[in-house]
Amino acid sequence: MARLSIAGAAPASFEGGGSLLELFGDFFKQLYDTTGWNFVIFYDQVEWDRFIAAIWTTIKLIIACLIFSVIVGVVGAWAQGAKSKLLRYGMAGYIQFFRNTPPFVQILFFYFVLGNLTPSYDAGGYQEAYIGSFGWAVISLGFFAGAFNTEIFRSGIEAVPESTQEAASALGYTRLQSYIYVVFPLAFRVCLPALNNNLVNLLKTTTLAYGIAVPEMMYTANQVWSDNVNVPEMMIILFIFYVGLVAILVWGMHRWEKSMKIPGYG
Repeated sequence: MARLSIAGAAPASFEGGGSLLELFGDFFKQLYDTTGWNFVIFYDQVEWDRFIAAIWTTIKLIIACLIFSVIVGVVGAWAQGAKSKLLRYGMAGYIQFFRNTPPFVQILFFYFVLGNLTPSYDAGGYQEAYIGSFGWAVISLGFFAGAFNTEIFRSGIEAVPESTQEAASALGYTRLQSYIYVVFPLAFRVCLPALNNNLVNLLKTTTLAYGIAVPEMMYTANQVWSDNVNVPEMMIILFIFYVGLVAILVWGMHRWEKSMKIPGYG
């Protein structure tokens, strides 16, 4: 019934000269009328706007998760070699917790448990949390991937010769200075291939954010196919979208790896 109502509707008004809807809208509308393949986001202005908003939300979510997970991994690798046993054991517990529980369960735990324990403010008759679903998705997925990044960076640090670290100490570097200026830059080059794989996995894992209603691509595609009964068409778009994102990330990481390569250090 939904498909018939769309087919019989008047063509959507396409706003903005030279837009993609103006260029390709008639083609996709005719494709639906003749074949039943309903790529509604390419001829309906409302669905198009929702689709574009989802793309930007997905890109922001991925970038935030990637950056946060790398920061967690850098700090975690340093903490694993700390003199404090409490810090080392705490980091080991963090790694085991996030590596041995499903990321989807972690997202739900952060959002529904920790989210209820965080402060909120009056948003005009109802309480609104300071950290929304987007923020909890970044935090939970960042900590999840950060646990793996910590181990990746730790293996890279262990690959740096002990003589290099001793030379840094002989030059007057503290442990933290040696880590920042000598050890980690060399370890990072060794880690890049493994880090590349983990960041690609994190990119794909961000689709789990739909479980807490983050309006990214997976969540929006679900809304679109629920409204228009076009599941196969939206799944094709989802597949192409994420293949493209992964290809861009892999290409960028490989270029970065080649540009930072030093003979003898990966």
